[in-house]
Amino acid sequence: MLLAIDVGNTQSVLGLFEEGRLVVSWRVSSNPALTGDELRAKTSGLLVLSGFSWADVTDAILSSVVPRLTHSWADAVKEGAGCSVLVVGPGLKTGMPIRYGNPHEVGADRIANGVAAYDAFGGPVVVVDFGTATTLDVVSVDGAYLGGVIAPGLETSAEALFSKAARLSKVDISPPAHAIGTNTRESIQAGLVLGEAERVDGLVRRIQAELGCDATVVATGGLASVLAPLCETVGHTDMDLTLKGLCLVRERNR
Repeated sequence: MLLAIDVGNTQSVLGLFEEGRLVVSWRVSSNPALTGDELRAKTSGLLVLSGFSWADVTDAILSSVVPRLTHSWADAVKEGAGCSVLVVGPGLKTGMPIRYGNPHEVGADRIANGVAAYDAFGGPVVVVDFGTATTLDVVSVDGAYLGGVIAPGLETSAEALFSKAARLSKVDISPPAHAIGTNTRESIQAGLVLGEAERVDGLVRRIQAELGCDATVVATGGLASVLAPLCETVGHTDMDLTLKGLCLVRERNR
């Protein structure tokens, strides 16, 4: 079975694939201080809870934006499964041309998202990833990665607001009933949650105007289930998009 690992700044997502089909997935915190032994032990527990073990893992692929965890995960998989990890990065065959000023600057997770979205929907397609950063990635009609947008994520914006405004208390990240908040909590939620949805819609419309045509828009990331329903331009949501992209990349590098 293939173990796909996507390491983000805040959370990491793991998925176990059998013959290209996602069997089970887990979402855990990304802690740069964890060693390979600690990651191996944590993953062992997740596998056992789902009826598997390290012995079931015969292959692995990793995308990571946290360099310290890249090495720790490589050690964890080597010791746990006895196989090496294919790390998504420059020079790896993805089947997707990169039309970016410096291809080395494109995050591995963004490439995986683009690969999976184009495979599922064709092009042009826009991927909105609601994570630590909110990113929008654009794939052309012929399957090339064109570039996109990087902005602070919803929780990142919220943390900045609460740390700088002494009189504002933290609120839960959920949409308010109205745009006109009648108390401080609702007002903050309107600004953060509804504001994020409007920002994404505005950016998607600008992207489509530059493309000169409509594009399929698919959302993913930890907050996609909250924000995607509020975005008028988002037509699809796939919480496992990055993992599916990693599985496709692994198949293309056998």
